[in-house]
Amino acid sequence: MNDSKPASVKVLITSGPTRQYLDPVRYLTNASSGRMGAALAEAVLKLGHDVVVVSGPVAVKYPAAAEVVEVITTDDMLRVANEIFPHCDGAIGAAAPCDYKPLHVSDQKLSKTGRPLQLDLVETPDVIAVLGESKRNDQWVVGFALETDDRRFRATVKLEKKHCDLMVSNGPEAIDASDNHVELLDRDGSVIETISGNKQHVANRLIQQIHNRLILQ
Repeated sequence: MNDSKPASVKVLITSGPTRQYLDPVRYLTNASSGRMGAALAEAVLKLGHDVVVVSGPVAVKYPAAAEVVEVITTDDMLRVANEIFPHCDGAIGAAAPCDYKPLHVSDQKLSKTGRPLQLDLVETPDVIAVLGESKRNDQWVVGFALETDDRRFRATVKLEKKHCDLMVSNGPEAIDASDNHVELLDRDGSVIETISGNKQHVANRLIQQIHNRLILQ
C-alpha cells in the first residue's frame, strides 16, 4: 500500500476584474473584488500545492505564499495567463474580465459636449476559453459562469464551449460579497455539489473536489 503524499502541482488562478479604458481617466469595469480568487489560492496552498494568481486591480490581499502577477486589461490577462499556463498543471478562471472594450480609445480626456456620447464596443478575448482550447492532455481547466437567468443551462453550454473539465455556476449576488452560493458541474452538466457559505468555505469545498477529481487522476 502506497501511503506517500501526492506530488505537489502548480495551479494558475485568474482573479478580479479587468479595466478597459475609454480615455486616460475613464474605463469600463465591474465590481469583482478578487475575494473568491484569494480564497481559492488559500485553499490550494493548504493542500500543499503551488499557486500563481493573475489578478486585475483589486484591494483584497492574496496569500503571502502565492505568486501574484498584476494586470489591467483583458488582453493583459490573456497574454500573462498564456505565458504561465504551459508551466502549470491546471487553471481556475475565477476572474471577471470585461467582455467588451471600446473600439477606439481617446488619448485625451473626453470632455462634456452637452450631447449623447456613443461608444462602439467590440468583444474581448475569452481568457478561459483560450486556455481550455490550448490545454495539453495532462492539464485541466475549471471555469466560472456568472449568469442572471437559466444559470445551469448557460453554465453547461459554457463548460463545453470553453473546453473546461468542471464549471462553477453562480450569480451576480456573488460580486463584491463575502458569501457565495454555487453549483459545481461535471463535464456532462450534472451537479456534483451545491455549496453555500462564506467564500473561504466555498473555495475549500471547490478545491477539494478539484483535488479529488482532477489533480489525483
